[in-house]
Amino acid sequence: MKTKRESKYFGNKAFYKTVFGIAIPIMIQNGITNFVSLLDNVMVGQIGTEQMSGVAIVNQLMFIFFLCMFGGLSGVGIFTAQYYGYKDDEGIRHTFRYKFWLGLIIVIIAATIFLIFGTPLIQSYLNGTEDGGDPVAALHYGEDYLKVILLSLPGIYITQLYASTLRECGETKVPMFASVTAVVVNLFFNYLLIFGKFGFPKLGVVGAAIATVISRYVEMTIVVFWCTKHRKSHTYFSGLFRTMRVPKELVFKFFRTGMPILVNEGLWSVGIALLAQAYSTRGMNVVAGQNIANTINNIFNIVFIAMGDAVAILVGQALGAGDLERAKDWTRKLIVTGIMSAILTGSIMFATSGLFPQMYNTNDQAREIATAFLMIQAVAMLKDSFLHCSYFALRSGGKTVITFLFDSVFMMVVSVPLAFFLSRYTNLSVIWIFALVHVADLIKCVIGYVLLKKGVWIRNIVKE
Repeated sequence: MKTKRESKYFGNKAFYKTVFGIAIPIMIQNGITNFVSLLDNVMVGQIGTEQMSGVAIVNQLMFIFFLCMFGGLSGVGIFTAQYYGYKDDEGIRHTFRYKFWLGLIIVIIAATIFLIFGTPLIQSYLNGTEDGGDPVAALHYGEDYLKVILLSLPGIYITQLYASTLRECGETKVPMFASVTAVVVNLFFNYLLIFGKFGFPKLGVVGAAIATVISRYVEMTIVVFWCTKHRKSHTYFSGLFRTMRVPKELVFKFFRTGMPILVNEGLWSVGIALLAQAYSTRGMNVVAGQNIANTINNIFNIVFIAMGDAVAILVGQALGAGDLERAKDWTRKLIVTGIMSAILTGSIMFATSGLFPQMYNTNDQAREIATAFLMIQAVAMLKDSFLHCSYFALRSGGKTVITFLFDSVFMMVVSVPLAFFLSRYTNLSVIWIFALVHVADLIKCVIGYVLLKKGVWIRNIVKE
């Protein structure tokens, strides 16, 4: 029999069955995606440090596009989850149409920026100290990779348009299957095109980019085909394109709630890119080491990230159904589950941090930096889990301005200036700088705890 404390922080069997029914497909999807990304990363790493650094820089810039797309679509996705809980199919269709126009605008802006400013953006990461790398070669490889990878933007947009709607309505298996298929396709063509196997040309980083583009359109095809075929069972997909007009009052409502999330994700991703740029001033080995560490870290993060997605879906649906007490109770238990998972996975990551960098064809200094970064990220996983789940809890009730201040404003006001100052005006090693930036996040943990405790986010926004 559970104690009072246990029943407050730990769910029963039905609770965990519901949670993991949503979270496990997301974990599998992210796990396989990140594992294949690791293999992809290792393949590129086998052809040289400069090639790996050039590709890593472009992927860091593409990360800004990914998060802007994620933020834009998931901002209105708050309404999708609550409309689904309220059983309002037409409301879901309106959110889909809004996503369509917003996503199209994001693609056009991103493509324009990359085409005009791609070279100087890559160059900004290659102005650090000389440490044996060849910045000119890394720039050349980055430019070649970027030219091809831009072709994937429309595929990413269409995939996320449909997949985000499916996830917000509780259907996580289809996006998982599509993503898993895509990463297998990506891995297969990487092997053929990077190394020139079975009669295919040996294209190096260009081959890696072509493989990624192919995989993105495979993923898009699977998701769109499934949604079209299952319109009768998932009735909110019926009549999607009967009109592309969104009622004016809903546009303003979606914009007012969702735009802070788009701005937040955009600024946060820019902040991450600026942090990486600050670290890169200490040399190309840091660029290579951070690329290795981040790739491995993404694999270990999948559990608590899935908990954040579960918070967004389950709490959003509970709020939409008007069950505010359940939303509050489940948020608390989901955060505890995320923290416990972070303790377990963080411990494993810390213990194995020295093994993964050995898979890369790079120098010892880059491997040492990667190992140190991994150890710091493993320790930081506990606070990252709490912050991730807290963010989605606050956002699920439509408190997007609060999450904007909590997330990206903190990043741009505290984390980025701290990294900028320490990297340029002190003699601290990049490892200490990386650690201190993570320590500063403890301030945000306190803020997040206070905001959750106050419960200002617990509200139904579709009935307002």
